[in-house]
Amino acid sequence: MSLRVLIVPDKFKGTLTAAAAANAIAQGWRRVRPDDALTLLPISDGGDGFGSVLADRLHAESRTVDTVDAAHRPIRSHWWYDAGSGRALIESAAIIGLATLPAGRFHPFDLDTTGLAAALKSAQEAGASEVLLGIGGSATNDAGFGLARAMGWRFEDDSGQPLDRWIHLDRLHRCIPPARPFPLPVTVAVDVDNPLLGERGCSRVYGPQKGLRPEDLPTADAALGRLAEVMVSATGQRLDDVPGSGAAGGLGFGLLGFLGATLESGFAIVARHTDLAAHIARADLVLTGEGSIDRQTFMGKGTGQIALLCREHAKPCWGLAGVVEPPANNSTTPPLFQRLSAITPTLTDPTQAKADAARWLGIVAEHLASDLR
Repeated sequence: MSLRVLIVPDKFKGTLTAAAAANAIAQGWRRVRPDDALTLLPISDGGDGFGSVLADRLHAESRTVDTVDAAHRPIRSHWWYDAGSGRALIESAAIIGLATLPAGRFHPFDLDTTGLAAALKSAQEAGASEVLLGIGGSATNDAGFGLARAMGWRFEDDSGQPLDRWIHLDRLHRCIPPARPFPLPVTVAVDVDNPLLGERGCSRVYGPQKGLRPEDLPTADAALGRLAEVMVSATGQRLDDVPGSGAAGGLGFGLLGFLGATLESGFAIVARHTDLAAHIARADLVLTGEGSIDRQTFMGKGTGQIALLCREHAKPCWGLAGVVEPPANNSTTPPLFQRLSAITPTLTDPTQAKADAARWLGIVAEHLASDLR
């Protein structure tokens, strides 16, 4: 009997975009079950691929912008614009993303979010009425300091001297907003709910992935802690405890304080604009996946959220990944996934898996489809 199969993966970071992963899964599945009706719906939770995933669904056109990456190297990047709705889509990972930098070459102390300003200004000049900004996957830990300076904010020490590096924010005395604030409403897609500071803050949880060493943490904490204190005076609000303020190296905090943005779950944004719940309700089986299905998946990342939606609709959800870290055996909740299958170590080693990820992912899908024959 043929099935209606929804294929809804996130990216396989460093190897496959969400769209490429969906195509690979579909090709493998069709080799065994050619009569099944497949619906491909790539997703994102606000990081790499966020712009292209939503642009495809909203029929937004690509625009280019000359700017700089997190290391201030000149780049030509892109954003997307839907003239009909006036909505601009910007993906931080395409401009200041960790994946855009050579591994190990730059230290986070030397990186910032300056490059995002050009994309925001380009959206304003194009006539946009609102901005939807995905911030996951950044290389930065500056809490939006670079972006703020490029948008006209000034940061001074107690002698009135300007501060031009985020690690010097421990000397911050005053934040001065621009005469003309950015006029467009900005909705920020975040994929985590971490605060700015503390043990769950951006520096300690995500900083090591970007190159922060244990000995760097006091400097980072002092800089961002002082910024949080001074911003209370500038905005009249305590923003560093807002869930998601620690997203993207504190960029969530910066967008709240410097642009008056609103933070929202990136997955919820994508789910809403793609009618994900309706697609799941129509499916007989849902296939999702990402590079690594692990603890973060089971704590609410995009693929985990898809599995939860499937549970709500009483639909089976199967997870495909490069590697799978099973949930704890002592879990008292029902499993999110009815099946989990990975490329490594069962089919091949990590090096081969990354070298030809699409082929191996298709083989995983083929094996799963064979189980239904």
